[in-house]
Amino acid sequence: MSMDGAAAQLKMMEQAEASKKSVKSRAVQEEIVFNQWATFKVNNELFAIDVMQVKEVLRYSEITPVPGSSSYIRGIINLRGNVVTVLDTRLLFSLNQREIDDDTRIIVVEYNEQEVVGMVVDSVDEVVNIPQNDIERAPSVASDDSDRRFVQGVSYYEKNLIILLDLAKMLASITPEMTEDSN
Repeated sequence: MSMDGAAAQLKMMEQAEASKKSVKSRAVQEEIVFNQWATFKVNNELFAIDVMQVKEVLRYSEITPVPGSSSYIRGIINLRGNVVTVLDTRLLFSLNQREIDDDTRIIVVEYNEQEVVGMVVDSVDEVVNIPQNDIERAPSVASDDSDRRFVQGVSYYEKNLIILLDLAKMLASITPEMTEDSN
């Protein structure tokens, strides 16, 4: 093989190796999975829920109380002919109540295929994209996990700590389980 032929073959091998590295680099970049979170504030803390579970955000309106319901159930609203149970997130999180103001919102979320639930929050913030690998497990601060049972994880977004809620666990923990006898 001539010198020119060897040089050409070496150059082709280098280009092939560079191409492999480029493909590998793109594959690593493509593996980053982003999740979208709808953020809101309760007691000046930033919380978030999976944006795919949010049906809509409503201005606070009159809520009809339901006698005999749990303390964290604010009542019910009529949403275009559908009855929606509304939870008070402050009471659910064992916080003091506060006055309703212009920022107070009701986030309507899909609980399961048949039911939607409203959550009263102090204010709604924004929808953020958080890389899945930036989500950390919630730190344990109690002797048992009861205080963090609703928390899926935590993440920092633009220097703000966001508490990511597991909506399914949160709503399942307050919904009476259906027994086979009640069917």
